[in-house]
Amino acid sequence: MAEYNTENEFEEKIVQVNRVSKKTAGGNKIGFSVLVVVGDRDGRVGVGLGKAPGVQDAIKKGATYAKKHLLIVPMVETTIPHEVFIKRGAAKVLLKPAAKGTGVIAGGAVRAVVEAAGIRDILSKVLGTSNQASNVYATLEALRELRPLASKEKVLGKEDRKGEKEASKLMEKDRQSVNKSQKNKTKPKNQPKTKKESKNGPK
Repeated sequence: MAEYNTENEFEEKIVQVNRVSKKTAGGNKIGFSVLVVVGDRDGRVGVGLGKAPGVQDAIKKGATYAKKHLLIVPMVETTIPHEVFIKRGAAKVLLKPAAKGTGVIAGGAVRAVVEAAGIRDILSKVLGTSNQASNVYATLEALRELRPLASKEKVLGKEDRKGEKEASKLMEKDRQSVNKSQKNKTKPKNQPKTKKESKNGPK
């Protein structure tokens, strides 16, 4: 039962199924290539392309590959931490964070990846191509470009932000004091005249 539960924690979505035929000496060899998106709806998502003579075998291959190459997506509550734009080949994908309750405003390819990752509020726009596979890989690349530290900065409370401001002010004061001390050291001081300089003047 434990193994069964670990397998079922991932949700599989079939994005594209292609029928491929290859001419051989004995006749046409027919196969299928299936693009599968796998995610646990809790910040992990993966994409895999499976090829096999049968559709079910191709799905299994794609899902197995996707589970071995999972991507951890940083999130802030139900959305992404910041805006990201990616261009991969002919595909251009724009992802923007959205307010809570907005929902997933995305097309089929982007929606499959985003929902599998567990993002529930997001705005997106797909440009360049309508190829589902290209858009899926571009979306995955865009999620990979998200900065994990940005989510922590937004989660910080008011007290932490006040502390950061005070710390930055103190650092600026220290820098100013160091600069003043360096300027004072560089200024020439009035040195007393020696006996030779006072009698005969400077050489």
